[in-house]
Amino acid sequence: MSTPVLETENLVKIYGRGPSRFDALKGLTFEIHRGESVAIVGKSGSGKSTLMHLLALLDQPTNGVVALDGQPVTQMKPKRVSQLRNATFGFVFQQFFLNPTQTVLENVTLPLKISGMGKAERTRRGMEVLEQLEMQDKAKNKATDLSGGQKQRACIARALVNRPSVLFADEPTGNLDTATSETVEDILFNLHRDYGITLVVVTHDEDLAAKCQRRLIMQDGVIVAEEAGPPASASPDEPAQTESAQTSAERTEPAQTERVRRRRSILPFGKGKGNQA
Repeated sequence: MSTPVLETENLVKIYGRGPSRFDALKGLTFEIHRGESVAIVGKSGSGKSTLMHLLALLDQPTNGVVALDGQPVTQMKPKRVSQLRNATFGFVFQQFFLNPTQTVLENVTLPLKISGMGKAERTRRGMEVLEQLEMQDKAKNKATDLSGGQKQRACIARALVNRPSVLFADEPTGNLDTATSETVEDILFNLHRDYGITLVVVTHDEDLAAKCQRRLIMQDGVIVAEEAGPPASASPDEPAQTESAQTSAERTEPAQTERVRRRRSILPFGKGKGNQA
């Protein structure tokens, strides 16, 4: 099997100390392989957003390791981590995070500006992705002039402009109506299918999660179940292969231990802990 594009080992995230301590993640070990579509699903407070922030290198774990293409990120300097994040990942957020005073093109090309790319090439690449998403006629518009669906398309364009290999989508349809949500979902899954982008979706939307090839169900900081979607050739409406949360929770710890045993450890120097925040 190929090296996972993302993997974790004994991933722990703790906020606060003493009486205010909150264990957001409690020792997660799993892999995401290149070209997969994976949904991280759970209620508010389950740890799904915390997990996405760690996978996307936006935050550091308290203990354990996140590895990118087999390389533990905990061993890297912050500047290198920032470079990898900008070059490897694209982000689509529920809240859009568009600068209202800038044009759509300026918002879309911001990752390229951060990376130091010249204006002419930034413009060419920006117009290329806007055209791909049928937004080229909005390039000179201010972000405030866009509808909700157009803002999300602009966010997707911004996520794609650096040609990422992994696309993170955090509640990408949370602020959209049903019809617009379906359009955005089609765009995301077409990108996954046609360009082989690894798609990681964080959502509580069961219909959106059901379209992914694999679903990780989170509760109280642990993965309590894993669901497999229908094969690529099957109908999206075909029932998923599902394990009950109880059955999966009962075997979560031994299963994780067995996965660690079968493959080489990604922990630095073979120790049982990664960085400690």
